[in-house]
Amino acid sequence: MSHTTDTDVIICGTGAAGLTLAIDLARRNIEFLLIDKAPQPFVGSRGKGIQPRSQEVFEDLGVIDRIVASGGEYPVQRVYTDAGPVDEAVVELSEATPAEPYQIPLLVPQFLTERRLRERLTELGHAPHCGHELVGFEQDAEGVSARIATPDGERTVRAAYLIGADGGSSFVRKALGIGFPGKTLGVRAIVADVVAEGVSWDVWHRWGEDTASQVSMCPLYGTDMFQLQAPVPFDVDLDLSAEGLTAFLRERTGRDDLVIRAVNWASAFQMNARLADSYRRGRVFLTGDAAHCHPPTGGQGLNTSVQDAYNLGWKLAAVLGGAPESLLETYELERRPIAEAVLGLSEKLLEAAKQRDNRRGREVNQLDLGYVDSPLSLPSSRRDHGVLAGDRAPDAPVTGAGGLPTRLFGLFQGPHWTLLGHDVDDASVPTPRPGLHIHTIGARGDLLDPGGWVHSAYGLTADQWVLVRPDGYVAAVVDTAELGAVEAYLDTVGVRPLAVTTPPAPESNMSDSLTVTPRTRREHRQVRSAAEKRLATAQRELQDLSRQFQRDLRTVRRQGETKAIVARSNLAELAVQGITRLAAGLRSER
Repeated sequence: MSHTTDTDVIICGTGAAGLTLAIDLARRNIEFLLIDKAPQPFVGSRGKGIQPRSQEVFEDLGVIDRIVASGGEYPVQRVYTDAGPVDEAVVELSEATPAEPYQIPLLVPQFLTERRLRERLTELGHAPHCGHELVGFEQDAEGVSARIATPDGERTVRAAYLIGADGGSSFVRKALGIGFPGKTLGVRAIVADVVAEGVSWDVWHRWGEDTASQVSMCPLYGTDMFQLQAPVPFDVDLDLSAEGLTAFLRERTGRDDLVIRAVNWASAFQMNARLADSYRRGRVFLTGDAAHCHPPTGGQGLNTSVQDAYNLGWKLAAVLGGAPESLLETYELERRPIAEAVLGLSEKLLEAAKQRDNRRGREVNQLDLGYVDSPLSLPSSRRDHGVLAGDRAPDAPVTGAGGLPTRLFGLFQGPHWTLLGHDVDDASVPTPRPGLHIHTIGARGDLLDPGGWVHSAYGLTADQWVLVRPDGYVAAVVDTAELGAVEAYLDTVGVRPLAVTTPPAPESNMSDSLTVTPRTRREHRQVRSAAEKRLATAQRELQDLSRQFQRDLRTVRRQGETKAIVARSNLAELAVQGITRLAAGLRSER
């Protein structure tokens, strides 16, 4: 039997992108439904690289320490050659700096990353619904009606927006008719999570690097498994059992002491590079692998997917809260060029790997990606140094006026915008707004920059301001005289001043508060909540009044005078019954 449920957003897909989006919406108090057709969470290690920019995202979402503890740094690679084994570092490590506190890519099996994200989502009061398959949807000007097959039967869910985070074979993308052009890269490979004997745990083992028979065994820190990887011919049937992979590994390495004891997960796949023609059709969006498909080289796919969702989350929340719908147009404008560039990098690294060059440098850490050409980046013609609008906002250690140390990332953490004033006058500080945190740095501010790290990272002079978006990118760098442009900008992204309300005159009727028509879902919820509170209060007062009438009735009866009070009691009881039915009807409609 079908039934209908309303929510703000339906997220189809519970991978890293879907979970990241769900966490971001949950901390913004946006209602959503997170579904996946799979009966249980993904159990493989496929996307195991966590780049520094994604680590910054995970810090903001409150999960970075658990993810770091779930894995480890990339190990040294041991290449077995005819002349003997050679150890070589693959990742070019850089020292952390105050502006870039995360510099080292992490190796965390994908299933552990997603487990930590689910745990964070649970802390926020939500959980994914496995075994719930999106089987169809229709959209109109007001929202999307989605048909979902569940273990208890099909139901229809009405939402303002639908997000396809359902992977490279995305049902949502195909249903929208969005093209997914690209190419097959001429490489077929196997990847498997295995329990193995005969290989040490301290290095990433590689055999046959310059041949078609290469194979590698990478330790999966946080587990007792290795990830086995190898290219394979297109026309060969593969035995992915423990016995089959043991025979495969021994053949390619020439070592009979290697044994695969168990296979936790295994897959054979063709490497592709594809990019969706569009990220949106009306009220339906694509994110993550549903919008772009990468070869595994460089560890870019999962990271790009996480940052897609991080970009989309705050924009959905802003529009649901009353910001202009046009804000959502910037999602594709900002994220699709990033995916296109990252796809090019992944292909370049794949070609290098074919020539036995597996080195990785700064180009893979995604710290230099930004949105300088975005319509959300306010240009400044007079700025020729320091950060620009669209750049990633650097971190920096600062000291609070109370004497305690903190960091800019700590001040940025959360769903809000941040406005930083550098050596500004108190009189120039803008009026506070909901969703905007304002800090001033300098001798007269609430923050001090004793090490000069803010000045160094941002290149600010006196009387300059930096506006930082909720996703950690600079929206504007302006002088105090240009703050009016920043305040006008904030209006366009839904960060508006508090409305000034006038208390009602004593003679005004209580029902006058219902004459204002709510415009947004949030306003509807606020009006409904206020009405429910008034109903509950009125019901309690009527019940108290009824009990008082009953006491009076018993007293009057003993005195022989009952008629008037009986009538009043009956009237009160009828009112209580009517209010009770009205409240019950409101709860059922909700």
